Amino acid sequence: MLSQIILMGAPQQGGNPLMQILPLVLIIVVFYFFMIRPQMKKAKDQKKYIEALKKGDKILTIGGIYGKIVEVKEDGTMIMEVEDGTKMKISKNAVSSDASTTIPQA
Repeated sequence: MLSQIILMGAPQQGGNPLMQILPLVLIIVVFYFFMIRPQMKKAKDQKKYIEALKKGDKILTIGGIYGKIVEVKEDGTMIMEVEDGTKMKISKNAVSSDASTTIPQA
């Protein structure tokens, strides 16, 4: 009796292997188009923005500091001036976004 129950629950051989793999392939495709691809596009756009930074651009750092670029150096750093005239040396990779539309004009 026990051997019959065990045999009834055994997986059946002879199913199409493509139909068993298809759900996994579909999940991978969905992850690529909805998660991986947009993230790669965003990283590419951010890299392009950082490379195009120049003197006079208003920026926001990843630390939340607003400022204006005074000098861009070749070693991957830049000098940024904040509101009270203080100058800071930061890495280009510390730039989060363009802040020209969010900084209030005095």
